[in-house]
Amino acid sequence: MTASAKFVRSVDAISSEEIFAAHEGGKLSVAVERPLATKRDLSIAYTPGVAQVSRAIAADPSLARTHTWASRLVAVVSDGTAVLGLGDIGPSASLPVMEGKSALFKTFAGLDSIPIVLDTTDVDEIVETIVRIAPSFGAVNLEDVAAPRCFELEARLIEALDMPVMHDDQHGTAVVVLAALTNAATVVGKELSSMRAVIAGAGAAGIAIAEILLASGLTDVVLLDSKGAIHAGRGDLAEPRNAMKAEYAARTNPRRVAGGTAEALAGADVFIGVSSSTVPEEHLAGMAEGAIVFALSNPDPEVAPDVAARHAAVVATGRSDFPNQINNVLAFPGIFRGALDAGARRITPAMKIAAARAIAGLALDGLSADYIVPSPLDPRVAPAVTAAVAAAVVPGE
Repeated sequence: MTASAKFVRSVDAISSEEIFAAHEGGKLSVAVERPLATKRDLSIAYTPGVAQVSRAIAADPSLARTHTWASRLVAVVSDGTAVLGLGDIGPSASLPVMEGKSALFKTFAGLDSIPIVLDTTDVDEIVETIVRIAPSFGAVNLEDVAAPRCFELEARLIEALDMPVMHDDQHGTAVVVLAALTNAATVVGKELSSMRAVIAGAGAAGIAIAEILLASGLTDVVLLDSKGAIHAGRGDLAEPRNAMKAEYAARTNPRRVAGGTAEALAGADVFIGVSSSTVPEEHLAGMAEGAIVFALSNPDPEVAPDVAARHAAVVATGRSDFPNQINNVLAFPGIFRGALDAGARRITPAMKIAAARAIAGLALDGLSADYIVPSPLDPRVAPAVTAAVAAAVVPGE
């Protein structure tokens, strides 16, 4: 059966009626954690008893961490400009996705979260809005914000807020890719730091993957965008809109590879696809022996897994109907839970690498070409990531 045939079958197995019924009325609700059955209950939970707690927080703001839900609440924030593979569909259409993200936070990490979709794409307006409502929550998960605006937005919120902020499309993806690549390198008998890696896609995920690979010791990383390999000699990188790409042109591609996927993949050990591009099979044929292919675009990978397997020793996708699913849910619940548990003010590169190592470690028992990361449903994942991230927090960061 071809990959495309398998995809059709997997989609047809769930009816449209079932999907819409599951979303009717939304996927979230607010649960009350204290009894409200008597007048005494009301007096404790609300007036007059609540006034004592409010006065105490006014006198000592740190009590808000222990006597409100803010320290356990994640704001899932989006402007709806880069939703799944649907693109710029706007805030209202993005809300079902944000509800789903909140459901994952609760299910996998026991964290409450609230979706916030904003009817603006202006970075100044988004920052001002989130800063003004920040006392209501303890962390910010940016979601489905288009590049390159997402880079500025994340950086400015990190600077403005005294709480963990992470754009999951960037860093959650990067963490799981690093975990999977660490184990894939073991499977093929290569040192991670010695590999030549090619990343197709220089948007949010591609840039973050390049960053975490560089931080992990890889030096030969080539980024590709729609115009080909990013290198210091490309004239268009001088344009202001390409400032982020220009920065990475100076930090990657040490062999100054030019051209497209054929040139970049010649002799490469690793291909990581996070774009909507298509990679011809003949380009994969030029990769090194024991190649690793992560074709992560959804729903259609850059190359069908059965085709990639003709030329690669390890193949991964972003889908659940093939082995080795690279899924952000392996990372973000535990990353945020660990950061909040430890009282972290930032999510640092060390915390992300610790998360990747924890995920990779869970797959060592039974490691094979078809099992390089645990299942997203493995109940060990979030606790392991939580513990690793919390241990990596440096007090005051």
